[in-house]
Amino acid sequence: MTHRLDPLLRPKSIAIVGASDREYSLGQETLQNLTRGEFPGQIYPVNPRYEELGGLTCYPDLGRLPETPDLVIFCVADSRVEQVLDEAIVIGAPAVSIMSSLIIDDDSAPNLKSRIEKKIKDAGMLACGANGMGFYNIRDCVWACGFNGRMHEPPGNVSLISHSGSGMCGIADCEERIRFNLAISTGNEISVSMDEYLDFALELPETRVVGLFVETARHPERLRAALQKANDKRIPIVAIKVGRTEKSAKLTESHSGAIAGDDATYDALFDHYGVQRVRDMEELATTLILFAEFNPVGKGGLVSLHDSGGERQLMVDLADNEHVPLTELAQKSVSELEKVLDPELPAVNPLDGWSRGGTNADEQMTRCLTILMQDPGAAIGALVHDRGPNGRIYSSYVNYMQRAHAESGKPVALVSARQGTGSDPLVVTTTHAGFPVIDGMSAFLIGVRALFSYRDFLLRPESTPPDVPDEAVEHWRTKLRNIGRLDEAESLMMLRDFGITANACVIAESESAVLAATGVLNYPLVLKTAMPGIAHKSDQAGVLLDLRYEEQLLAAYRDLNERLGPRVLVAPMLAAGVAMILGARQDSQFGPVVLLGFGGIHAEVYQDVAFALPPFDADRARYMLDKLKSRPLLDGAHRMNPSNIDSFCTMAANFSAMVHAMRDNLQEIDINPVIVSERDSIAVDALAIGCGEESER
Repeated sequence: MTHRLDPLLRPKSIAIVGASDREYSLGQETLQNLTRGEFPGQIYPVNPRYEELGGLTCYPDLGRLPETPDLVIFCVADSRVEQVLDEAIVIGAPAVSIMSSLIIDDDSAPNLKSRIEKKIKDAGMLACGANGMGFYNIRDCVWACGFNGRMHEPPGNVSLISHSGSGMCGIADCEERIRFNLAISTGNEISVSMDEYLDFALELPETRVVGLFVETARHPERLRAALQKANDKRIPIVAIKVGRTEKSAKLTESHSGAIAGDDATYDALFDHYGVQRVRDMEELATTLILFAEFNPVGKGGLVSLHDSGGERQLMVDLADNEHVPLTELAQKSVSELEKVLDPELPAVNPLDGWSRGGTNADEQMTRCLTILMQDPGAAIGALVHDRGPNGRIYSSYVNYMQRAHAESGKPVALVSARQGTGSDPLVVTTTHAGFPVIDGMSAFLIGVRALFSYRDFLLRPESTPPDVPDEAVEHWRTKLRNIGRLDEAESLMMLRDFGITANACVIAESESAVLAATGVLNYPLVLKTAMPGIAHKSDQAGVLLDLRYEEQLLAAYRDLNERLGPRVLVAPMLAAGVAMILGARQDSQFGPVVLLGFGGIHAEVYQDVAFALPPFDADRARYMLDKLKSRPLLDGAHRMNPSNIDSFCTMAANFSAMVHAMRDNLQEIDINPVIVSERDSIAVDALAIGCGEESER
């Protein structure tokens, strides 16, 4: 098994420039880590102040080494980094690791970081960092980290790749329940980026799950390729993405463009590749534990056994909040439980199996857990018991789980409300035996939700987006290049050319032209300003509705003409329906991202929307739609008839195919609203902006 990153992550020899015996120094910690990790190759300490360090010959500089090392680790001040790099380049070292920040006082232009980056690139070197904490390749015994940590036993089965140094060490150094094979602090990636480390991790035969702490994507297409590789190998990815920003919204004019900011693109990206997104380090660690021990899981939901009625109720509330399905027990399971339970306890899931206790309590709890996990609707079991004094867990709890697993063949975890201040070595050994011990019900449920989500992702059929007419693509590409922005009438016309049903309309610039429009459009009518530069007409009171006769129409036109200008759009007033929104914006890294959701106040205030990378088919659109909170509105809430959901999903698929085909020419597009009635879905208002338009605003 070879990889391009082998000289960096799997070196045969390592030089430590700045090696030291000064306590807690970077040079001392790095040398000690390599020794503790039992690095199998040659270690060369480099420091002119010493002749020997840790029983190893110490050399005054890189030029005096007996061989060219694969990896040079920098443990020197930033003021010396450039000199040491020059020496490493002269001797032909293929890889370096720089943990310092590359910031010096009174620096010249270009600054140190830029100079180092250029020299490394010109030399064709691999570099970890800078401004990181190094890495642990535990499976190959390369502990190239400059900071104190815990012991690790190879080979491990979890990889962690983090832009944040603390994002790596905050888990790798303290979470013994996770057995790592690889943990990398990528720093600011002056040479090697997260996508390449991920590719390396996916090639390790022991890797069962990969955790990512993501700040940005420096090579978007390579990251997408690595995520696809994870899909192909069926290795789940769990990710924290930090840096939710509004910067893109400042450059947008459409509603959807403002909503679909940078972070929404990552939602779409992660959903596309089945990446399970978590919010913090606690959720990341817990989810990694569960994937490492449980993945894959079978069909069904969660069953849980408690010794507390209050915590049973808490599980119901938290599971509902985190959208984790709780198994509805089959009648056979209910009947079996009723034979075991004390009469006052209801045979339901989640189950409180403890009432009177007594000498038979352990057997009763074991039998209850087994029955729950044998239910055909159970995928995962949880034994929810709090820790004992001093953070201990009772061996009887482990026995419950082992017996229930043996009889059901299904995974089970021990979950407590929290750990407290104590600890118990049995927690680690039990987890490594395949029975995870988890602290915190919410974090556990986040992990279970991720397991179920990844399971369902693997079962998701491949999307087959609709085709687009080539002549429409060529025509509207040219149009957007020539004029940059389409008005409402032109935007609706473009939609029609791509098979999207759009409301009829006529542009008029005089009273006579407005009246002439009634010859082809039937009352009631809508009158909207069509003056250039007015993107959001409603904000300017530029939309007048339900005009039912000539006098109303003319009065409305005169009002708009006086306030906003003579150019108007005349359109039929549509029957009542649910207002939806379709939109897209161009992300600077990953290209177009499509927004789908509920329009009007739901879009602007509640932002009840979902995001996806185009193109996709109608089934994929239905999947997105079903995730939304307001989804029941389409089923006929508030005395309305059920909406034609299929027509909207077809429209969304056609829209996504259009956006994908026009991705080099379309900066933003917004259809708001789309009126979805019981008969069909019709685009009412639209705004399309070409890629050249942003730089002109």
